[in-house]
Amino acid sequence: MTLTSSIAARLAAELSTQAGSTVSTDQVAATVAMLDDGATVPFISRYRKEATGGLDDGQLRQLESRLHYLRELDERRATVMASIDEQGGLDATLKAKIEAAETKQALEDLYLPWRKKRRTKAQIAREAGLEPLADALLSDPALDPETTAAGYVDSEKSVADTKAALDGAKQILMERFAETPELVTALRERLWQEAELVSTVLAGHESDGARFADYFDHREKLAKTPSHRALAMFRGRQEGVLGLALKLPDEEDAAIHPCEVMIARHMGISDRGRAADRWLREVVRWSWRVKLYTHLESDLFGQLREQAEETAIGVFAANLRDLLLAAPAGARATLGLDPGLRTGVKVAVVDATGRVVDHTTIYPHAPAKRWREALDTLAELCRRHGVGLVAIGNGTASRETDRLAAELLERIGDPALVRVTVSEAGASVYSASEAAARELPALDVTIRGAVSIARRLQDPLAELVKIEPKSIGVGQYQHDVSQLRLARSLDAVVEDCVNAVGVDLNTASSALLTRISGLSAGLADNIVAWRDSHGAFANRRQMLEVARLGPKTFEQCAGFLRITGGDNPLDASAVHPEAYPLVERIAERHHRALGDLIGDGAFLHGLNAGDFVDERFGLPTVSDIFKELQKPGRDPRPEFRAARFEEGVEKVSDLAPGMILEGVITNVTHFGAFVDVGVHQDGLVHISALSHQFVDDPRSVVRAGDIVRVKVMSVDQARNRIGLSMRLDDTPPTPGEEGGTASDARRSRREGENRKQKGQKDDGHKKGGGKRREPESEVGSLGAALLKAGAGSKQRH
Repeated sequence: MTLTSSIAARLAAELSTQAGSTVSTDQVAATVAMLDDGATVPFISRYRKEATGGLDDGQLRQLESRLHYLRELDERRATVMASIDEQGGLDATLKAKIEAAETKQALEDLYLPWRKKRRTKAQIAREAGLEPLADALLSDPALDPETTAAGYVDSEKSVADTKAALDGAKQILMERFAETPELVTALRERLWQEAELVSTVLAGHESDGARFADYFDHREKLAKTPSHRALAMFRGRQEGVLGLALKLPDEEDAAIHPCEVMIARHMGISDRGRAADRWLREVVRWSWRVKLYTHLESDLFGQLREQAEETAIGVFAANLRDLLLAAPAGARATLGLDPGLRTGVKVAVVDATGRVVDHTTIYPHAPAKRWREALDTLAELCRRHGVGLVAIGNGTASRETDRLAAELLERIGDPALVRVTVSEAGASVYSASEAAARELPALDVTIRGAVSIARRLQDPLAELVKIEPKSIGVGQYQHDVSQLRLARSLDAVVEDCVNAVGVDLNTASSALLTRISGLSAGLADNIVAWRDSHGAFANRRQMLEVARLGPKTFEQCAGFLRITGGDNPLDASAVHPEAYPLVERIAERHHRALGDLIGDGAFLHGLNAGDFVDERFGLPTVSDIFKELQKPGRDPRPEFRAARFEEGVEKVSDLAPGMILEGVITNVTHFGAFVDVGVHQDGLVHISALSHQFVDDPRSVVRAGDIVRVKVMSVDQARNRIGLSMRLDDTPPTPGEEGGTASDARRSRREGENRKQKGQKDDGHKKGGGKRREPESEVGSLGAALLKAGAGSKQRH
């Protein structure tokens, strides 16, 4: 597909604004050519920096997305022009406007009068010859409507009397006003900037819609409605609980609706007491109420939803990225415990490579209470397989099982043996999947969950890629957004994360290989099949022996696949095979063996990358190669660290305001962060309680997977809500003190925004004292539902 100069220029301008530096059209054209040729974003980002000018993964994803939109826009532009031209209406002025339209919405506004539609009342009126009447009254309001209309009465054309004639003329003008592009655009822009979104409860739904109680009588600026509240209100409307409307702040006190004033002014209508002025005013009123308001409300609700979805998808993608890039505990034999009460605790032992070596089920908890027997079983498994890690799923009975594991470690007495509570979100989904059945055909579904828990402690990325991203449970309103857009965004995140880390060609599962640049599910299966038939790959070039894996695919994937202990030491690094001659040239020039060169940071640091630049490898690539040679196969993920939950704090009823606990960030949203403190219910640190400084974006303070210390501010057992603060000197509300209302939270948010705009210090974040509110109140009823569901971060078995 060709790249037009207009698209290239627009993409370059947008990327320049985003990057804060100039991006040329040549860079854009080179990048688009590679994308069109089938190159992936990870490959282009890492190995084609000279062509892209060093654009990173995020910028390339943005370019890819915008390229898709702008190409669709150009295709639609051509269709619109062809349709209007076919109808004989494409003059030079309209053509120029269509060519200048920068959004799909602007293009559709221009096309509105020409869009083929079913036979309207206005069309019927035109067929009856009433358009001259409409034109006459609009151009000369001094004409008397009744008298003028009398000349158009024609029973053969179904115009029985003057009333019918005037009604027809009114329909013609209403349609004309509603299809005037400049007017529609102006009205839409005013409503977007000034209108309030008004939410009210529908009669009779006060009880069954209680979870939407925060929106029973709610209004806020449309353009500033946060994503989570917009999606909550849209869900309430979809479920028949809420009614939504748009209102301008001054419309209820105005004699004439402000938008009617705009319509009249734009169409040259004014009330000066002339004969047709009153009739024209009615035309304007009906144009707004019947035609324009409904159309614009639908457009603007769609715009708000699209923005809210984009934000929600962005939150999900950011959390997913953090979770996938969480620190791996490492290649150690691991005991996986999938907790349960009546059905027992499922146990699986995997070796350092993730291979299942043992499994069983124990019954330490009620009703069986075979605690001592369970301990003996686990101790024997640890001894037999040299277990170094104990992974405990965070589902039902996890704290009881954690207590069992603590006693196990005490009995074994090995300080190197570590126990860690692991999120089991999606483990049950994986257990019942076709992929799990292929991978672990001999194991029961319940045991597969324990295997997944053990493996995701060893390497979260390698295990979580086997699960559909939506099932990992770190999203915000994931079921309320476009599932196609969500899937596309999350798949891109998984692809970027897997390729950023790289995978071991000789141990990676088919699911993990599928996420590597250039590899399809079929090729991943073929790689595994080759390994099964021929043994481990000795070098990257052997991949060309894999069925259907040709030179183009090899180019895309080779740099992201590692071979440890193979024929060529460079195969264990991120250096692409195409650059091996360059590394060999460096070694030869300095009389060094290739193996000695790798990892010798002191020597490499003394070299000048510019000395090795040639027509094929520019300075960015040579510099990257030097960095990689200093730390070959370096893992971008942080060092592993486990949270320690407080002993004796196992359920919500064990919490008390003022407690300071350690926990794990499970989900970050735009209104705060959810934290697992080990009580089977995530608490919420509201955005206002993340820091003593003003926080605009919670992810600037915390990320999913971070270990944090929090203070318990409020506990609502009835609603299963936990309010937390990361400001450990905050003072919880005293008993009976009012707090936790949605209005309090919204007021705090507005005050914070005002302080930010004025550049003032956030006094609302001062230490201690003062009337406090429950942090989670900002979330509203949908946030409460998220809290009750563990913020979507814990999908139970």
